[in-house]
Amino acid sequence: MASSICWRCLTDASSQHTLRQAARHPPRTVYVPTLSFSTSPAPHGKPPNLKNTTSGAKVPPKKGAKTLIIGKKKVTPENRARRPAPGERKALRKRIVLSNVNALEVPGMQDISENNMFDGRLESQVLGFSGQLVDQLRAVEAFKSSQGWGLFRRPGTLMRRETLDMGKMIADMSSGDGPRKTVRRIVVGERGSGKSMMLLQAMTMAMLKGWTVINLPEAQDITIGHTPYQPLPASTPTQYIQPAYLSRLLRQIPTANPHLATLQLSQSTSQSTIPIPIAPNMSLARLASLGASDPDLAHPIFTVLITELLAPGRPPLFLGLDGLAHAMQPATGYTAPNMKPIHPHDLMILNWYLSFLCGGSSAAALPNGGIVMAATSQSNAPQIPALDLALSQLEGARTTRAGQTVARKERVPFMRYDERVLDALLKDGAGGGKIGVQRLQGLSKEEARGLLEYWARSGMVRERVSEGFVGEKWAVSGGGVVGELARAVVEMRV
Repeated sequence: MASSICWRCLTDASSQHTLRQAARHPPRTVYVPTLSFSTSPAPHGKPPNLKNTTSGAKVPPKKGAKTLIIGKKKVTPENRARRPAPGERKALRKRIVLSNVNALEVPGMQDISENNMFDGRLESQVLGFSGQLVDQLRAVEAFKSSQGWGLFRRPGTLMRRETLDMGKMIADMSSGDGPRKTVRRIVVGERGSGKSMMLLQAMTMAMLKGWTVINLPEAQDITIGHTPYQPLPASTPTQYIQPAYLSRLLRQIPTANPHLATLQLSQSTSQSTIPIPIAPNMSLARLASLGASDPDLAHPIFTVLITELLAPGRPPLFLGLDGLAHAMQPATGYTAPNMKPIHPHDLMILNWYLSFLCGGSSAAALPNGGIVMAATSQSNAPQIPALDLALSQLEGARTTRAGQTVARKERVPFMRYDERVLDALLKDGAGGGKIGVQRLQGLSKEEARGLLEYWARSGMVRERVSEGFVGEKWAVSGGGVVGELARAVVEMRV
């Protein structure tokens, strides 16, 4: 149906409505701001400064104009300091200072010797080291940077009850009475209880008795993956040797054991494994020096040297290792050709040491007697459940200082253990008490008093060492823990 309204009527009505709206709202005048006294037209003149306007409106920048004003580039001053040489910072971090000329000299301080190292009258006293003994201990890296040697005039050690027992055992083994025996021992304890110091004291007494001392100062240096390595030919399972580490070890052995210069090669020694000619009357110290000068010869010379040291008539051996947990972890920083991590027991030097520590066969015994000692670490050690279980079963039930009984640990079904560690420490040849576990606890009050009196004579303690002062510091240090006692008395002094 057609609409009754035509298009013309609609157009007229829309025009009339537009006119009415224009009459109600007149058009506004657009004000264009211009500058006064300008001869330029308003559209082409300089725009006004909008910062001074009352409205405060900002005009957007023109297209292509720079909106970010960057000042002059700051020139960094050139660092002209000398960069440290490779290995310099590590050497500075591990630097051992054994003397402090600003410390007071303790009058009447005795030196430890082969005659007084088991004297019970010297219990709770501090004995010093002679100059030659210091050089020997420094050669095997027995001193640790965390033991505070640089606070005193000369290095010394506290003769605690465990130290005297160790000295008595070494003296009895050196006397030659009875059959030669091999003592295997693992030193455990809480942090700061003196495990590394006990290892140092045992090496000191072995050196005083003329034993041959071979020490692996830190197992972490062997397993961390910082030294060159290569597979050992004709080894099943595959073993890996570290020529640079063996070369450094051979450099330490003659310095720490001066008596090797008087021992010569035996006539029965086979030279087929050494690719260079060896004089039949060469001394063992000269033989070790050849391996120290050439890493390629380190492994065959080390094998011949150990064979000579185990020959009948040689001095007893002392084998030491610090940081046992790193030698028991599931993997090292080295990889095999199949890109799998190498187990620590597949490293030749650790496998050689653990064969004597665990003593799985009669071939691993020391024919001339000796001690194989390892120390654990609580400040720098990975968590190894297999090692904790093995040490607990070797030690058995024990009683703490508070009188509490700690039961022997049993295997947890849902926990993963390293079977190679358990087999090494708990196999038939090593079980049944052949590996002794020595747990170090805090000092007694008499031993703590002797140590505090030595610190006072050295000028490190200004208070009067009375019974109350000794009891207070003994309690603050957790029952005489050596590391905590030093921290509470010497290191935290105001």
